[in-house]
Amino acid sequence: MTANEAEARALINRFLDGIDSGDKSVMVTLFHDDAVIEWPASGEQLVGVENRKAVYDRTATLPKITNRHVYGSGNLWVVEATMTYGPKPYLGCLIFELRDGKIQRQVGYWSEPSTGPAWRAEWIKPLDVAHRT
Repeated sequence: MTANEAEARALINRFLDGIDSGDKSVMVTLFHDDAVIEWPASGEQLVGVENRKAVYDRTATLPKITNRHVYGSGNLWVVEATMTYGPKPYLGCLIFELRDGKIQRQVGYWSEPSTGPAWRAEWIKPLDVAHRT
């Protein structure tokens, strides 16, 4: 891992640790002022620091983040994690584009866990999300 990749991984982990601890300031300090956050599932785009601050100031609770897996290199990083809001877990994928040591763009996908259909069970083995490598 290069020094730049170690710095990028540390930045992403600071973001995840901040969200996990309820520290909404990471939405300002770790992002560029003109950064964009996209949530394709709900068809929303959040642009700029003032809008980001307004949304997160009004967000009642941030999720707890577990089972995190961080992958990437250069300016493109991906996080897979379980994000739990109260008692309800969601499986999430966050895609980060970095620029000059900060987050320029984040795209977030999440869904409730589900069970696969019985018809394909003979070809499938269970995936333990918490203990993946």
